[in-house]
Order: sequence, then structure tokens, then C-alpha cells
Amino acid sequence: MPGGAEITRRLKIAALTAAVVTAADQATKAAVMVRLLENQLVEVVSGFFNIVYFRNPGAAFGFLGGGWSGGEARTVLLIVLTAAALIVVGVLLRQARDRLLVFSLSLIAGGALGNLIDRVRFGEVIDFLDFHVGRYHWPAFNLADSAISVGVALALFHHFFGRQAPAAPAAPDRPEK
Repeated sequence: MPGGAEITRRLKIAALTAAVVTAADQATKAAVMVRLLENQLVEVVSGFFNIVYFRNPGAAFGFLGGGWSGGEARTVLLIVLTAAALIVVGVLLRQARDRLLVFSLSLIAGGALGNLIDRVRFGEVIDFLDFHVGRYHWPAFNLADSAISVGVALALFHHFFGRQAPAAPAAPDRPEK
């Protein structure tokens, strides 16, 4: 298979990147769960950043969180959507040729897998990064959410500004007879 070795190499690098992201995400969440009580807050930078232990039943950044009813149905829906997203990312990874795109998809896969593990284990996701300015808070998030966000940003950058294959030269105009 032409290019088979290169595809295998790219997929191995993608799998390693996703595994590192997933492992780092799970390790940081475990550390927070061991050291803090649920909803406990530790101020790191006054007026800007806290470490918290928050269980998020919704999606990223609190979307479909506490105000959305559904309980187990919501959890199953989010598990199915995450699994479907991982399948799509896997297909895109097999087709990706550019290193930046492979890296961005790997970040997305690792983050999605990290949050999927939480959702399967606990029925919700562990969030712990709490940024705020005064009383205005960004919803708590975790390393998996960060990896997904950075991966999406890099994929968009690649889409809009990445190296594009040069267009085929136009056929020369033929003079009229």
C-alpha cells in the first residue's frame, strides 16, 4: 500500500499524543478529587484563578448543565455523542496528511476520551480550573476541555491558513482562428 508506512507513523504519533492528553487529564482530575472536597475552592491568584472540585453533568463549559433536565438520558446522550465524535476524528485522522492537522485532531481525541472516561465512570465530568475577573466567572473546565479547545483552534487555523495544494495551472488560451 503506497504511503502505508507514513499513515501508520502518523497514526502512532496521533495515538501517543491523544494518550498523553488523556493521561494528563485523568491524573490532574484524580489529584483534585483526592485533595479537595466537592465544591471546595483553593484561591491561586486572587481575583483571577482558583482550583475547584466541581462535577459537571453537562457538556463542555457547563453547556447542558444543571438547568437542563435529563439525568441518565443526558449522560447516555453525551456518551453517544462523544463516541460518535471520536469516530469522526478517527476517520479524519486516517485522511489527514498535514502534521498540524494530525496534532490538532490528536488533541481533540485525547480531550474527548478524557471526558468520556469521566462520563462513563461518574456520569459527569470533573472540572477544576476556575478563571474569573472579580465576580465574573468563566465556567470551570479541565485539561480535556483545554485540549479540545486548542485542537479545534489549530484545526480552524489549518483550514483557513494552512498550506493548500497549489491549483493546477489554467490551460493557455488558444488564439481565435
